Amino acid sequence: MSGLDAGTAGAGTTGAGTPGSRRLALAVAAVLGLALAVVVAVVTPFDLLPTPAGGRTQVEPTEVFTPGQVARAEAFAGALRPASLTSLVLSLAVAALFGLTRAGAAVARTVARPLGGGWAWQVLLGAIVLQVAGRLVTLPLSAYGEVVRHRFGLSTRGWGLWARDVATSTGINAGLTALGLLAVVALARRAARSWWAWAGAGAAALVVAGSFLYPLVIEPAFNRFEPMPAGQLRSDLLDLADRSGTPVEDVLVADASRRTTALNAYVSGFGSTRRIVVYDTLLGQLSDEEVESIVAHELGHVATDDVLTGTLIGALGAGAGVALLGWLLGAPPLLRRAGVSGPGDGRAAGLLLFLLAVGTLVSTPVQNGVSRHIEARADLHALDLTGDPESFIAVQQLLGAANLNDPDPPALWQWAFGSHPTVPQRVAFAEDWALVHGR
Repeated sequence: MSGLDAGTAGAGTTGAGTPGSRRLALAVAAVLGLALAVVVAVVTPFDLLPTPAGGRTQVEPTEVFTPGQVARAEAFAGALRPASLTSLVLSLAVAALFGLTRAGAAVARTVARPLGGGWAWQVLLGAIVLQVAGRLVTLPLSAYGEVVRHRFGLSTRGWGLWARDVATSTGINAGLTALGLLAVVALARRAARSWWAWAGAGAAALVVAGSFLYPLVIEPAFNRFEPMPAGQLRSDLLDLADRSGTPVEDVLVADASRRTTALNAYVSGFGSTRRIVVYDTLLGQLSDEEVESIVAHELGHVATDDVLTGTLIGALGAGAGVALLGWLLGAPPLLRRAGVSGPGDGRAAGLLLFLLAVGTLVSTPVQNGVSRHIEARADLHALDLTGDPESFIAVQQLLGAANLNDPDPPALWQWAFGSHPTVPQRVAFAEDWALVHGR
């Protein structure tokens, strides 16, 4: 048998499974999906504050920002939103082209041919080439988005740095995804009936590992970090972390100004790697109290183990998704349409990428819905820790204006893609907190 045909070597090697194994995969997907729904319902903080006397505070965008700021933020969102939607549609269309036709199988076979055409090369090279192709299709829209960010003063990147960032993120994503698909196909070839169970466990483990490795491996690929010089702000931030019950090892300053004028800070890492990271764009623009308010919010995520919660949700979702994949990849009509014999076929990379894209799209509104509530709980932590709603409100106004956050996005857009409450909603929450606490 030639290397070119190695990816289609019989039903016993392509992981097509049996009707019984498909039914079991669907049952496991349903059980894990139910467990995921229960976990989401239990861990999502739906009710954070008692209702103040007189009811919840309502805040209009024009009460938070000047009319000029509102108009500028809406113009920025209006310029970017159609491009974002177009990019999403194009990405799905390209994924469907390579996943629901024989085009993806043909590409995988062709790019692997110079290296012997074996199934492993079909998966690795096929997945990388297909992902790069999808990125190239949307690249003009990404460039347009960068033009818009430059026009509104939000981006400070030169085109060389922008190209490097695009290449770096594309390379990391394509490489890691290709390795993941290689593992899936290898398991399907080795264990035709139970590959999805092993792959699901592996995907869940990767979610956990990624949470720990991200600050050590991915963050340094895009930013440089320097310790914050000794001074009052550094001491106050370390003290704030101690008072929050989440001590950190260091306070770092990221060179964000190389890319953006946006204002931000975050806490990353676990245990001995936990550190507060402050964008250099914050320093000199915000008062120490306002910086502390931002950091207190980020420490709230640590205090309530939000990363671990997200990891648990992600692991359950990955397990359920792979089990569902085990059911889908046993469907003869789907396999025939893609021109592959089963999940163990090296030419299945296009089909796997398409199903991954659909799963990501479907899960996004759920993830963002949970995220909005978790962000509100971190806001509550910041208010409780600092006792300073005035600085909290001031910093939300500054962040919203500097980052050009749309103060009143369309409801459907916010439901699907909004990972945080809007700035007026966060200001209203702070005013409710002040009323509840008699301030």
